[in-house]
Amino acid sequence: MKKFLLFSFLLVSLSLSAAAPVDFDRYFSDRTLRIDYIFSGNARQQFIALDELHVAEGWAGRRVNLDEVPLRGNGQITMRDAATKAVIYKTSFSTLFQEWVSTEEATATTRSFENVFQLPMPRQNAEVTVELYNPRQQTTATFTHLVKIDDILIRPLPSASPYPHRYLHKGGDSKQCIDIAIVAEGYRAEEMDVFYRDAQVATDELLSYAPYSTYKDRFNIVAVAVPSAESGVSIPHKKEWKTTALNSHFDTFYSERYLTTLSLKTLNNVLAGVPYEHIIILTNTDNYGGGGIYNSYTLVAAHHALYKPVVVHEFGHSFAGLADEYFYDSAYGELFPTDVEPWEQNLTTRVDFAQKWQNMLPKGTPIPTPTQGKPDTDMTRIGVYEGGGYQSKGVYRAFRDCRMRTNEAPTFCAVCRRATQRLIQFYTEQK
Repeated sequence: MKKFLLFSFLLVSLSLSAAAPVDFDRYFSDRTLRIDYIFSGNARQQFIALDELHVAEGWAGRRVNLDEVPLRGNGQITMRDAATKAVIYKTSFSTLFQEWVSTEEATATTRSFENVFQLPMPRQNAEVTVELYNPRQQTTATFTHLVKIDDILIRPLPSASPYPHRYLHKGGDSKQCIDIAIVAEGYRAEEMDVFYRDAQVATDELLSYAPYSTYKDRFNIVAVAVPSAESGVSIPHKKEWKTTALNSHFDTFYSERYLTTLSLKTLNNVLAGVPYEHIIILTNTDNYGGGGIYNSYTLVAAHHALYKPVVVHEFGHSFAGLADEYFYDSAYGELFPTDVEPWEQNLTTRVDFAQKWQNMLPKGTPIPTPTQGKPDTDMTRIGVYEGGGYQSKGVYRAFRDCRMRTNEAPTFCAVCRRATQRLIQFYTEQK
């Protein structure tokens, strides 16, 4: 009997130990390990290669829920203690490379893309595994490598930024807050007063939307004045090419309004010495467009009339992992296979609707929810409305309209607000 009780006690102890959260200070120092990768391939196969490792003083990322991810994403990085194989840190992401793989161009050629990720610096040697997923959430590439903490080829990053920067909003200490850096692109040195005004507009607009407005004290927002040689940004369809700090341009994947940068190493280099987790790039142009990639960056045109709603919409992609809710039927097949439940929280294919907003529906709500007799801008009645994720059939959204659907919508819908609130809590509260 005593042996049985002792055995039961050990099982309970082991169970409690396994469930205990990862202690940041035990496994990590207050430094950042920046890992640069090259993702390459085509529509048929993809590859991951290690490029460079860097170390910086200070860690601006989360210190809670370290061994979990809040969203699956289109890829994940897992860090394990090399000695015990215990998972000590995880993060998820999406990349421009994975979007490109779904284009027609990827069926005929092979390309490579830079990708940069920030992880906390481990105290002991660690194994890092990178995985990429396709739209069916199947693993298409995986790569594992060892990080030796005494590796003499880990390059130190500058401890102080060479670029002027100022805080536009300070919620608290970086250790407890989510740090956002707003970066200038296409502003000459003498135009930085304009940049700071544009950055303040973005800050004020973002923090006016729920749930960001409710959690202002959990965000720090800093504007980094990186000068460019020329004003503006490249617009290939107008035959305009500019020499700018981050090499941003419209016409990504030949889509006129898709504004991105491929220079992710340069982007992260200019932010060295500034605490940041999430990035918003403002471009000095009135040409309409933008882009947002989950856990990578938001990029917007700061001088277009729709700048305010667009920066909030694109940050919904890059920060909260929200999907586009509009639809026009992509020419390159299903980006959201209708027999797979999307990881994005504001869309459903009804394959596993229970994990989405099913518990928010009033009793008796028809599924799918009919749209007849309702204006496109209706945001009062939650339902399951067909059309979203660029597809008119088989993908559903929660409201007729939302900031993730149109620029005219005055707010995020209730489902997007809840999803974003959960992200904020995940980054700042221990579960």
